[in-house]
Amino acid sequence: MKKSNIIGLIVIAIAVAVILSTRQSASSYVTFDEAYAMSTNGDAGSIHVVGELKKSSNGEIVGVNPSSDRLSVEFILVDDNHKEQKVFLNQPMPSDLLKSDKVVVIGGYHNDKFVADKVLLKCPSKYEETSL
Repeated sequence: MKKSNIIGLIVIAIAVAVILSTRQSASSYVTFDEAYAMSTNGDAGSIHVVGELKKSSNGEIVGVNPSSDRLSVEFILVDDNHKEQKVFLNQPMPSDLLKSDKVVVIGGYHNDKFVADKVLLKCPSKYEETSL
């Protein structure tokens, strides 16, 4: 075989290995019901749930409770199916949590409670068009 053929096969093998290794860490957004079903079926991986913070009838955010030492926070997230779920984050409250449009929690269920390892925020001010 020519050197170029061998190098080409090695490059293809490396590309396939990278694709297969990243495929397991990739996940799509699910609802809380799907996340609960996944965790009860033994899926110990990180589950991504997208939703909005719970709001009162007049539009104010409710259900955000930082701990007394400010090292953790609990909040109520409403997923796309309008299911409310209390989420526990064992980290200080993200500074823009109350300003965010959408919230993505990454974690899983532990003792029937959703525990987030990470929180991603989509703030509307970052995506608004500005006139020049």
